[in-house]
Amino acid sequence: MKAYAKTDIGARRQTNQDFVFCSMQPVGSLPNLFIVADGMGGHKAGDLASRYTVEGFLETVRNSKADNPITIIEEAVDKSNLLLIQKSKESIDYEGMGTTLVVATIIGKSIYIANVGDSRLYLVNNEIQQITRDHSLVEEMISLGEIDRKSARTHEKKNIITRAVGVDTEVVADFFEVDYVDGDIILMCSDGLSNMIEDEDMKNIINQGNDLPEITDNLITEANKNGGRDNISVILVQPDYEEVKEC
Repeated sequence: MKAYAKTDIGARRQTNQDFVFCSMQPVGSLPNLFIVADGMGGHKAGDLASRYTVEGFLETVRNSKADNPITIIEEAVDKSNLLLIQKSKESIDYEGMGTTLVVATIIGKSIYIANVGDSRLYLVNNEIQQITRDHSLVEEMISLGEIDRKSARTHEKKNIITRAVGVDTEVVADFFEVDYVDGDIILMCSDGLSNMIEDEDMKNIINQGNDLPEITDNLITEANKNGGRDNISVILVQPDYEEVKEC
């Protein structure tokens, strides 16, 4: 297995409110762990929300007595949500802060995934497949047939998410379990990437690259070239790589 993670401020933002975590070493009972969080809130709140949530998530995973990966991740989502709500009460600057979260761990040939919000996980090989489903207003509009997916990319309400960590005392994550095949690359990203590059173009950039750091830089460069309207975070994982090459 090998992996690489990077976050970039983008072309227009003054601060980076994304936070990434990438470990191919065990975290608690999980053999590896990958996280992308995209914070929301004021100047001080968004970057705190993403970092604080990931830190709380990791602490819960390390202390969990469970052995089922979904149970461990669900406990960590719930706990980090409550911790962030408590943190938001400490200062008026923190009111209304929250964050998206997409999490993955790989066990054998299976990938266990959870997401809240509109940060995504894809599987990429000869095709690109979005595994997670956005918790966003435009995704609901697509489901209702009110708009098509192409127009959703530029819709004026594109950035309105319907679920986030730190907003309500109960947060519901979606969980997925998928198997990978040799040659697959896992792409996890914030919407600063997926809003700036078409899925097919992301697939082509990944398949044309020579190594994960180069591919990551190429993805971020393309997102910034296309406007870079938001912070851009990318984690790439090649699970079938024979050696262990750290993030």
